[in-house]
Amino acid sequence: QVQLVESGGGLVQPGGSLRLSCAASGFTFSSYAMSWYRQTPGKERELVAVVSSRGDTTNTADSVKGRFTISRDNAKNTVFLQMNRLKPEDTAMYYCSAAPFWPKRYWGQGTQVTVSS
Repeated sequence: QVQLVESGGGLVQPGGSLRLSCAASGFTFSSYAMSWYRQTPGKERELVAVVSSRGDTTNTADSVKGRFTISRDNAKNTVFLQMNRLKPEDTAMYYCSAAPFWPKRYWGQGTQVTVSS
């Protein structure tokens, strides 16, 4: 079955950096785009970044453009989210997501990122 396991979250000061990882299994990882989303209590889940199956095309939300970078390692079935110059408003639960068996979308359990001094 599809499994997505995020790691790398934590508490960081404003201006700091974190690197999130998501290990995927249960599908042909290299054949599908991967995404990162985030959600805060009371708000809808927000798409943060997407990377194509080969990793040669990426898109990021305007709110994180220039600060966050999505990438992937198809040899290790892992997708990353490098987050730099973090702001308090980046505080959220971050989720890895894939849709290898459309229309069902799969989600990891999430990793909490808290940006605070």
